[in-house]
Amino acid sequence: MASTQATSFPAEWLRGLTPLAVISVLASAPMHGYAIGQALEEASIGKVKGGTLYPILAKLEAQNIVNSEWEHADSGPGRKIFTLTEHGKQHATAMKQQWASFANSINQITNNIEG
Repeated sequence: MASTQATSFPAEWLRGLTPLAVISVLASAPMHGYAIGQALEEASIGKVKGGTLYPILAKLEAQNIVNSEWEHADSGPGRKIFTLTEHGKQHATAMKQQWASFANSINQITNNIEG
């Protein structure tokens, strides 16, 4: 993902859409939490704090959307690697389709705004 200047989005948008963004990032490759946060920041979502990210990952894991595995390092601490499950891949595809429909609806409505 190309690094760009982060945009400030309303907090209520971020609360609702961060799980979809996390799932979308994991659709590209398994990664650890810090790398997920970096990918979100590079995508101009903004900095997602661990206190926000890790509860989302735990909820996605409880829903069988992601799986995690500890990766032990030769030096330094191990880290948890998150991967989309097969159910998670299906969920991601469905969410992508729902998002496209929803975004199209919002775009149609906001086209009424002049300026």
